[in-house]
Amino acid sequence: MKRIKVALTAVVLSFCMGITAFASTGIGLNLNWKYASNSKINTGKATLYTSDAVNKKNITVAVDAGHGTQGGESVKILSHPDGTECSDSKGTTEVAVSQGMTFQDKVSEASVNLMVAKSFKDKLLADGYDVLMIRDGDDVQLDNIARTVLANNKADCHITIQFDTTSSDKGACYISVPDDIKSMDPVTDYWRKSNKLGESLIAGLGEKGVKIHSSGSISADFVQTAYSTIASVVVQLGDKSSDHSKEACDRYASGLLDGLNKYYGF
Repeated sequence: MKRIKVALTAVVLSFCMGITAFASTGIGLNLNWKYASNSKINTGKATLYTSDAVNKKNITVAVDAGHGTQGGESVKILSHPDGTECSDSKGTTEVAVSQGMTFQDKVSEASVNLMVAKSFKDKLLADGYDVLMIRDGDDVQLDNIARTVLANNKADCHITIQFDTTSSDKGACYISVPDDIKSMDPVTDYWRKSNKLGESLIAGLGEKGVKIHSSGSISADFVQTAYSTIASVVVQLGDKSSDHSKEACDRYASGLLDGLNKYYGF
């Protein structure tokens, strides 16, 4: 009887540990956080996953599958926290969340971004990172400011996954910080870390055989860049002509993990 009780206890503990491994917490935007009041679409929630790996890294990575906010293209938000004009001459406002492009086989970019993000999440958790999934399904009602502010307050770094609108199979690159906004608050305190993160991610992708575009970066003034108070980067994994099969998405995710480990020195 004692052996049976011990066995049952072990089964219960194992079950509880399994529940813990898959536990998640919904995280909404606190409008009292810095810059949160600039957001216009903010009723959705990100999902925080906690790793149960033996060697915990005690680092939380915000993973943002780009696009995927219904109605986001019809709402405008401030490009910069101080209301100044975007350095790309787009004016002082831009769409809250663009719809994203469609691949040549008619698959939506948003769905592929999510496929990569979910694979990346699984690999991060297995490697000991905690993960803040900004978008965990087909739609999340969080604009690009809300996404960035959530990452600022709940993560140690912020990685957004996208593809470009070109059709030349250009390869992967990260969006580097343009010189015009490097002196702007809060960019001035974080752009070096963000560019270093981008360089590390591209190096990891390259080592996994992912095609790299030119020098691996292009300069652009994004909302995420302008509002981030942590190391933060948008990675474009390719364009309309790029491979976006399940195998390719897993390879992208593996490269991103290797790059993140480079950035943190693991």
